[in-house]
Amino acid sequence: MTTHFITAEVDLQETPSELQQVIEAELQKQGEPLRWAITSVDEEQEKATVEAVVTLAE
Repeated sequence: MTTHFITAEVDLQETPSELQQVIEAELQKQGEPLRWAITSVDEEQEKATVEAVVTLAE
C-alpha cells in the first residue's frame, strides 16, 4: 500500500453536504482518501481546490 498527495478541482455545489459527496467521489477515483481539505475557492469560476492524501493498494 502506498500513499499519495493529490490535488483535485471540483465544482462548487448548492449545499455543503453535496460538496462533500462530490469531493469524496472525485477522490475515490484516485484511491482511498485518508484526509482532505479545501485549500482555495475561485468564486468567479465556481471551483474549489482540494488537497488530499490517498492510499493505493498495490
